[in-house]
Amino acid sequence: MKILILGAGGIGGYFGARLIQAGADVTFLLRERRKQQVDSEDLKIETPRGPFSVQPRTVTAQTVGPDYDLILLTPKAYDLDSALASLARADGRGVLLPFLNGIDHLQALDARYGRARVMGGVAHIAAALTPAGVVKQLSDLHRLTVGARDPAHAALARDFAALGTGAGYDSVLSEDIEQVLWDKWVFLATLAGMTTVCQGSVGEIVATSEGEALTRAMYAQACAVAQAEDHAVGAAAQTQALTMLTQPGSAFTASMLRDLQGGLPTEHEHILGALARRGQQLGVGVDLLRLAYTHMAVRAAQAKAPSTTQP
Repeated sequence: MKILILGAGGIGGYFGARLIQAGADVTFLLRERRKQQVDSEDLKIETPRGPFSVQPRTVTAQTVGPDYDLILLTPKAYDLDSALASLARADGRGVLLPFLNGIDHLQALDARYGRARVMGGVAHIAAALTPAGVVKQLSDLHRLTVGARDPAHAALARDFAALGTGAGYDSVLSEDIEQVLWDKWVFLATLAGMTTVCQGSVGEIVATSEGEALTRAMYAQACAVAQAEDHAVGAAAQTQALTMLTQPGSAFTASMLRDLQGGLPTEHEHILGALARRGQQLGVGVDLLRLAYTHMAVRAAQAKAPSTTQP
């Protein structure tokens, strides 16, 4: 199996490096500057259990070819269009496996490539790319869940999941990958919504008099949207999510908060906005999700506004 990974950030860089360690045939499609860095310095990974590095094959949008069986998409949701443009020389064949938040990207990819060429994937990992170009895993969580959305790529999904079992991370093959995507979306929307509005961690939020109740209410709204979309979140998934969202003393935050505090673009449109809009269209009460989205939309507009500071 020849694998192309678009990007070497938190998700693509980490899981790609693990696959290379296991002997998989992996190539990274990178922008020129990142390619030069990885080619000269290797792809460096820092984990809670120690650092490691690999020397991967790399290509750019100008040098990549249609030689791959599986193409992993790991950009932020707002970068999907530019990411697909960089695949112009490589997308003649092969199945695409996106690891993006939300669900709308599947509809966009299906429309462009056909459902038979678009698998489903969910990445569970807290990881970030440092200014020095090092992929830093922030906790021990590292799980990839994949699944077929069409019989045409069922065997490839099984093979990729099996490949992951020997790659040093948790690899799961799902029979209902779109449900897994919904389970993550409602959890992530709640985590992002609460931690960005409150500008604090899960532990800091639930230590207040109203924090846990508001967290549970926002999660219930998100779950109601999923149920209205015929993807009701199961009892076990709800229990696991709420345990993480209401854990006393937890330092857990959403990457959206880290991006916001770092002055970086955020996925608020794709995680909060898209879920709130679906809820409104379906007649589901989503006032807390709308509030969280509005807060992030205001912050995004402020970041784009020209500075009025006098010299």
